[in-house]
Amino acid sequence: MSKKRVYTFGNGQAEGKADMKDLLGGKGANLAEMNLIGVPVPPGFTITTEVCTEYNQLGRDKVVELLKPEVEQAINNIEKLTGTKFGDQENPLLVSVRSGARASMPGMMDTILNLGLNDKAVEGIARKSGNEWFAWDSYRRFVQMYGDVVLGMKPDSKEEIDPFEKIIEELKHEKGIKLDTEFSVADLKELVSRFKVAVKEKTNNDFPVSAWEQLWGAVMAVFNSWNNHRAIYYRRLNNIPDEWGTAVNVQAMVFGNMGNSSATGVAFSRDAATGENVFNGEYLINAQGEDVVAGIRTPQEITIEGSRKWAKLQGVSEEERREKYPSLEETMPELYKQLYATQQKLEDHYRDMQDMEFTIQEGKLWLLQTRNGKRTGAAMVKIAMDLLREGKIDEKTALLRIEPEKLDELLHPVFDTVAIRAANVLAKGLPASPGAATGRIIFFADEAAKFDETILVRIETSPEDLEGMNIAKGILTARGGMTSHAAVVARGMGKCCVSGAGALQIDYKARTLTINGKVFNEGDWISLNGSTGEVYEGKVQTKMPDLSGDFNTILEASNKYAKLKVRTNADSPKDAKAARDFGAEGIGLCRTEHMFFEGERIKAMREMILASTTEGRKRALAKLLPYQRSDFEGILEAMAGYGVTIRLLDPPLHEFVPHQLATQRELAQEMGVGIEVIKAKVDSLEEFNPMLGHRGCRLGITYPEITEMQTRAIIEAALNLKAKGVDARPEIMIPLVGTIKEFRMQAEVIRSTAEKVFAERNDRIDYKVGTMIEIPRAALTADLIAAEADFFSFGTNDLTQMTFGYSRDDIGSFLPVYIEKGILKHDPFQVLDQEGVGQLIKMGTEKGRTAKPELKVGICGEHGGEPSAIEFCHKVKMDYVSCSPFRVPIARLAAAQAALKEAK
Repeated sequence: MSKKRVYTFGNGQAEGKADMKDLLGGKGANLAEMNLIGVPVPPGFTITTEVCTEYNQLGRDKVVELLKPEVEQAINNIEKLTGTKFGDQENPLLVSVRSGARASMPGMMDTILNLGLNDKAVEGIARKSGNEWFAWDSYRRFVQMYGDVVLGMKPDSKEEIDPFEKIIEELKHEKGIKLDTEFSVADLKELVSRFKVAVKEKTNNDFPVSAWEQLWGAVMAVFNSWNNHRAIYYRRLNNIPDEWGTAVNVQAMVFGNMGNSSATGVAFSRDAATGENVFNGEYLINAQGEDVVAGIRTPQEITIEGSRKWAKLQGVSEEERREKYPSLEETMPELYKQLYATQQKLEDHYRDMQDMEFTIQEGKLWLLQTRNGKRTGAAMVKIAMDLLREGKIDEKTALLRIEPEKLDELLHPVFDTVAIRAANVLAKGLPASPGAATGRIIFFADEAAKFDETILVRIETSPEDLEGMNIAKGILTARGGMTSHAAVVARGMGKCCVSGAGALQIDYKARTLTINGKVFNEGDWISLNGSTGEVYEGKVQTKMPDLSGDFNTILEASNKYAKLKVRTNADSPKDAKAARDFGAEGIGLCRTEHMFFEGERIKAMREMILASTTEGRKRALAKLLPYQRSDFEGILEAMAGYGVTIRLLDPPLHEFVPHQLATQRELAQEMGVGIEVIKAKVDSLEEFNPMLGHRGCRLGITYPEITEMQTRAIIEAALNLKAKGVDARPEIMIPLVGTIKEFRMQAEVIRSTAEKVFAERNDRIDYKVGTMIEIPRAALTADLIAAEADFFSFGTNDLTQMTFGYSRDDIGSFLPVYIEKGILKHDPFQVLDQEGVGQLIKMGTEKGRTAKPELKVGICGEHGGEPSAIEFCHKVKMDYVSCSPFRVPIARLAAAQAALKEAK
């Protein structure tokens, strides 16, 4: 039996149904389903998504050959149902040709309406309808859309407008009119004539006359649009696989441009912005669907309530509103009732908020599309919980309906909706950390408190900028990707950040920021949208989102189903408390190096690094001990009753020493040595590849006194808390272990130091010693290491870096090319590479538990808060994931969804 490539629908019957979205695309599956449940839908057919793949592999001619018999039969079916004939001059069948991927991609691909018209068919339509204006308006629309989409009639440069719109504007100017609806029949005929001349001049070909030639051109153009720039970009943003392809939907035309008894519009069964259970939408009298979408004319509200709200915002009186901007509920009350009943029927059937396109042709309602509507994070939560309360879905379905990543929108400041519309966009970078921030420009981290509200603007940030980053309202960098220092730290802080904004020119000396020729000085106001990557001029008003009771209800429900625990990456009591408030059950990563950059600490740290003897290092470390102990007390107390994994010093020492001459002089004076001594030591610490150099456990093995001091600080902090009745549970993690001997040596230092402290205090506490698995060799020899370790924590940032051999700081130079060419589907530092890095994690977990069945295993890299990685961690039976505080709710929901999907 030959493969079926075309599925028909119409007159209440359909060959497809709702659960065939993979094959028919979302639009095609829903058109079939609407027929089956009795919703009025123009008849048509769907060419499957598989044909799009065939088209890309085999080319146009072979695909037309494969499709021709089924398409001809499907067109014949539409002809029978409509009483028209495709390609006929007197009674022509006109069709629309639309895309339809399995995941909704609104506006990303191409559409053609009124296909089947030519100079003779337009006269036939005019005679049949008795409406010459409608016929020629449809024809000029068709020539314009087909010329653009199929024939490639694009502007010559980005400065020019669409060539067809240019002709329209010229004729309006000649006739002294403003609206398309003011064109006479003669004007519309003149437009068509000028359009065709333009096509001939641009393409050297006449506009196609044959309806079949038009149809095949349109079908192939829709397949081509799957790979247009905006569709590719949209797929990247929404993680839609390139191989899915798009279906093509061909439907008999219904016309909203047949006069004042006709209309077209878009409606939503609930408010997509707020989630309120309020029917809403927009419509236009005497128009076609593209007019509403393209904004050619200002649409009117569907409901009286919506119309009145709009009028109030616009400062329009009630009398003027009724006269000039009436709602559909007022102009066509019977049609409005039908539309209202239909939207309710569709929402009840799909059990979700619906986004619908409709056309009214001479008093008859037709539905052209329905889909689960796009919505904000706040609306997503409210709609899911309202549907649960209404008994339309169960708790498990409600949880699965919520996109974990969109919860992020609820946790950060947002811009006031009115203010953002008026804001001037200066530049765009990467949306590195969500939220909204407005403040005055500062260029140096140590000046972050110079103004009440600041935006730290840097070429790139470093660990030395940490305190300033914490003080600033937002961070903006010219360089760096989504896993750059600025991005990672900002996300951990829940701080708004835009990174990699290449249009920025920063002059530290002059203290100026130049963007596209416009100069901003220190103290000037700018605003950042960390959710979109946009940089705005001036001060834009922000507000905190309203976290409703529904938000907490969802997180509580998540706990019922999740098997994975969720911890947090936190380096301060403040972060630990924030994460605990979001439901974190412990700390999976406390980076001790972040504690060394504040005030007097950095001086003691530099003194330790620059010391030439063990005794000198110990004296400097003794100065750091009280600071470390105090920090650990605060963090352990904030997470009382839960495990706190504290990573010993990890980064290379060169990150702590001053590289600027002025700071080196200052340090030389403080230490009473010559500047040459300081410069020589700094030079000696320089490494060719510090990420693979003298860092992690290698530091502790070379300088065991560092491990001794940090262990003492941790154990003393826990004992101090025990004396206060606080349940402190420290877990000491040795970083960058690659061999069992490295682990053994460091573990011996830790345990012997702990025993000394216990003897001194005549008291004990329970603690654990484990390691971060971030080197491939550690995963390969995990059984050997697990025999002596209490826990494993996979550090996927470095594990990804070492497995791929990519520097995460430099990947931006080639990553876009790799993604464009299909070498990589995602940035592996954002989305876990399950095929490669994931196999090392799986192997390490299984080998570790073979040696020690009770081994506790977690993940603490950037991937710990990414939903697909969390699902992977659930599958390999980890105990927990750890992520930045503001991603804890996302991880909790993703953990529940992973368990629910597995149980299906």
